[in-house]
Amino acid sequence: MPQHQEQHCGTQHHPSSCSVPPHPPASVTPAKPNAKYPCYKCGKTGHFSKNCLALRRSQAPVLIRDKPCQNKKKGPKRDPAPREGRVHYTHVDQIPEGELVLASTFLVNEHPTVVLFDSGATHTFVSKSYATKHGYHIDNMKAKYHFTASGSPIDTNQIVRHLRLCIGIEEFYVDPVVLPNQGIDIILGMDWIKEHNVLLEITSRTVQMKSSRSGKVMHIHLPGHKHSPPPPDRDVEFTIELVPGTAPVSKRPYRMALDELKELKTQLQDSSPWGCPALFVEKKDQGGKRLCVDYQPLNAVTVKNKYPLPHIDILFDQLGGATVFSKIDLRSGYHQIKVREEDIPKTAFSTRYGLYEYLVMSFGLTNALAFFMYLMNSVFMNELDKFVVVFIDDILVYSKNEKEHEEHLRIYLALGSINFMPSLASEVAFLGHILSAKGVAVDPSKVEDVLNWKQPQNVTEIWSFLGLAGYYRCFIKDFSKIAKPMTALT
Repeated sequence: MPQHQEQHCGTQHHPSSCSVPPHPPASVTPAKPNAKYPCYKCGKTGHFSKNCLALRRSQAPVLIRDKPCQNKKKGPKRDPAPREGRVHYTHVDQIPEGELVLASTFLVNEHPTVVLFDSGATHTFVSKSYATKHGYHIDNMKAKYHFTASGSPIDTNQIVRHLRLCIGIEEFYVDPVVLPNQGIDIILGMDWIKEHNVLLEITSRTVQMKSSRSGKVMHIHLPGHKHSPPPPDRDVEFTIELVPGTAPVSKRPYRMALDELKELKTQLQDSSPWGCPALFVEKKDQGGKRLCVDYQPLNAVTVKNKYPLPHIDILFDQLGGATVFSKIDLRSGYHQIKVREEDIPKTAFSTRYGLYEYLVMSFGLTNALAFFMYLMNSVFMNELDKFVVVFIDDILVYSKNEKEHEEHLRIYLALGSINFMPSLASEVAFLGHILSAKGVAVDPSKVEDVLNWKQPQNVTEIWSFLGLAGYYRCFIKDFSKIAKPMTALT
């Protein structure tokens, strides 16, 4: 069948198959298109541009089928806003007790990671050393960002994108800004907390959030980060000097109860030619079990540090006239000092599950106490015998009045880089004594310990009793005469 030029659209096809609706009849006969001049819409001849079929088709609505995406890919992430912000704590040891932050260990890209929830941080941050250690790709942002970290200004333009964070059964992708001097692996700031409408319950150590799977509110309990990050690098490190010609010492592990074996499973296995046995002792004040290592074989071949410890009575002689006191107990003081890298294998201890090594100074090492005392005296050298008393990890600030005490505390806080103000008291328990404006007295609880002491059954128990009672010999008249019968038994 021959085709005719259709009058509505100007192309060669039968009118019945024309997809362009007919125009209303015009009173004036339309002009014929000039074949010499093409349509300026589609470039073809034989029609006017106002009747161009290509134009009408391009303006027609397009129907898109609503199919689920089979392979969703993350688009390019924008750089975080704003370009200025802050982070209060970049290291775990900076966080005071009771602060409104939570920290625990989670998996980030399948790596165990210490994560801090900090509502005082404006952005989410990642430690540069942590990112480099795990090979995460660090991108450069278009502009530099200015942050205040622990009171110090930091400029950075680096970011790590698409880190997968697992909290419970939930997965999150974070784009943390890189901080060069950050000691905590990852800090989740207010940008992440707001985005996911997270509620932090500090007292119960619980994170409350809405599940993306079920839509229900979840309460995720944080057990606490048992694997704290190592302390920052310092000018001093703990060393273990051995007697020349010493061979590595290795002992069989001690037998442990089932509950003690469960505690050990949380440690990381390592290998070393050294190995001292480990055991657990009960914590008197906090409850639970404390891991201790019997370092007697190692201590026997270690060159001893003869640094003297101060006598308690001499320390208390400096307190004359003091009426206001503040006591500071250092939290995990020994664990703030790194062990020299070549000495780390010497700290190994053996268990049923293998060998473990300490990266930080451990209790039980023969020179640990003397080294820590030396370090503390070095820090507070100018303040000793003026308004500061230091005995290993116990620190006392004393003053004649509150105004003077506030000034003394400012100096102390500046020296220790501490972010919280210790409480003031007119009476304080310190090193088994009660200190007040009246002077020094015996702690009543220690008197109860002496009175309730069980009858010694061997020489070791006799020495233990005499050691406690003799600690207060300056308060007991003729102590040596009273203790002479027991001393004779030893």
